[in-house]
Amino acid sequence: MAAIEMKNIVKQYGDGFPAVNDVSIDVADGEFMILVGPSGCGKSTLLRMIVGLEDITSGDMLIGGKRVNDLAPRDRNLAMVFQNYALYPHLTVYENIAFPLRLAGASNEEVDKKVRDASKTLELDEHLERKPGNLSGGQRQRVAMGRAIVRDAEAFLFDEPLSNLDAKLRGQMRTEIARLQRRLGITTVYVTHDQTEAMTLGDRVAVLKRGILQQLATPRELYNNPVNLFVAGFIGSPPMNFVPATVEGTSVKLPFGTVTIPEEKAKKAQGKGLLIAGIRPEHFEDAAVVDSARGTGSSTFRAKVDVVEWLGNEAYAYVPFEAPEEVQAQLLQLERDLDGEALRTQLVISLDGASRIKEGDEAEIFVETDKMHLFDPSTGENLTLDESSAGTVPADTSTQAVAEAQDSIASPGEQEAATET
Repeated sequence: MAAIEMKNIVKQYGDGFPAVNDVSIDVADGEFMILVGPSGCGKSTLLRMIVGLEDITSGDMLIGGKRVNDLAPRDRNLAMVFQNYALYPHLTVYENIAFPLRLAGASNEEVDKKVRDASKTLELDEHLERKPGNLSGGQRQRVAMGRAIVRDAEAFLFDEPLSNLDAKLRGQMRTEIARLQRRLGITTVYVTHDQTEAMTLGDRVAVLKRGILQQLATPRELYNNPVNLFVAGFIGSPPMNFVPATVEGTSVKLPFGTVTIPEEKAKKAQGKGLLIAGIRPEHFEDAAVVDSARGTGSSTFRAKVDVVEWLGNEAYAYVPFEAPEEVQAQLLQLERDLDGEALRTQLVISLDGASRIKEGDEAEIFVETDKMHLFDPSTGENLTLDESSAGTVPADTSTQAVAEAQDSIASPGEQEAATET
């Protein structure tokens, strides 16, 4: 096992476009690090530079304290699990797992012991004589993981390993990967575009956008304290609500009512004019079913509910609102950055299944205002960021700064052509 240090890593293509732009991440020995972001953010390119499949334009890549920029992949002693499994179809499960050991000249006794230990860990004992074509997607992915385990590698690298599986199997494999990594205690870097995988698997998560590191923090820190609009919109399902807001004293005027926020939050937003308030759907509730213990740092307002979706244990209520052009433009840009995920001008409210709110009701809604964030609509910066618990935040990750950095290098068409997932 070994720590992985990425120091000011840049990957620049021939046209000058940086797929990875000055990224610095330290992965501790035994840590499970997630690289997450939408398509084209540079996460897979960064992983390929770790393993040596992509050249590094500038910066230093260190594994176990040793600079490996010029080392071939075979000399880095890393085990990579690919999205498409990369198994040999003509070999049995046993021989697929044994392949790296035979390539290294291991004895038959060592091969047999390591293969059977790995197959027992991954529950593949009864499939050892099968060919990959006779296995399910989840079983094939476990074979690929087994081939990685037997290598005694310094670190595991996963490149979107679950994206070819159905939703139920992805959930099962997430659990298996988490248990395996904890049991082996091996340094792991895992690439995904799925924020659910990022939140459930990682010790820490690095959020990337257009090749630039936005925030590096624990899943809880990313959820509670996003550094900007992009991170706030990417982390969480359903996505955070973004609504126009103005602050006067400790009052925040929203399109559907006025609420009170804690004084320390209000002070950070004074004199800023029009803002974007960010509130997660789960931080609302039907005031009629709220436990009195949730009253601290909260407020209520009345709103007309347009649509209610009842799911049994919970429901979602939708409240449409009008947004100024400045806010709509920022949300439209954010939609593009998030691979087109719609951020419509409607408030999504998560309700307890016991709520009796119906479509068309004028309802009293409870909101945890101490969980509200206030963003600058021109830069995307979180004005109410708690810097003591935000994790690692690059010097300038605002929407405006990122856009200017990209526009100075390539046109939008060139960017799209050059960017890797």
